Amino acid sequence: MKSPEAYKTISEVSELIGVPQHVLRFWETKFAGIRPLKRGGNRRYYRPEDLRLLRIVNHLLYTEGYTIRGVQKLLREKGAGSVLSGLDGAAPEEALDAPPSTPDAAAVPDLVAPQPPEQGEPTVALASLTLDAPAIARLQALRQELARVLAA
Repeated sequence: MKSPEAYKTISEVSELIGVPQHVLRFWETKFAGIRPLKRGGNRRYYRPEDLRLLRIVNHLLYTEGYTIRGVQKLLREKGAGSVLSGLDGAAPEEALDAPPSTPDAAAVPDLVAPQPPEQGEPTVALASLTLDAPAIARLQALRQELARVLAA
């Protein structure tokens, strides 16, 4: 096992954080603080500070429900260290190190194919659909689990 201070490849970071490699490459374009070293063949090597920032971004996007612009604004205004110290209680670093959790099967309702509306029943456009934070968190967890299963 590598030292925590060792540089990590994109595949190692992808596994550690629980997001696909293409998402990490996309985040590099959106967050200036994520600057992996690029060596021969354009291979990326993430430094410990890159990994720390990636964990913060991942947490804010997938757990806290921020948008990319919201995370950018938060990091620009407060800085990564300040954001990290303000996350989830006394030991936010441990929370970021924890593997992504998957919800209990009982906590996530069965998903069924939508049925066409009955005659005269009102329909709702998806653009106007509003979800509460727990529903968004469940959907994001399902998305991560689906990505993990598809990648296997």
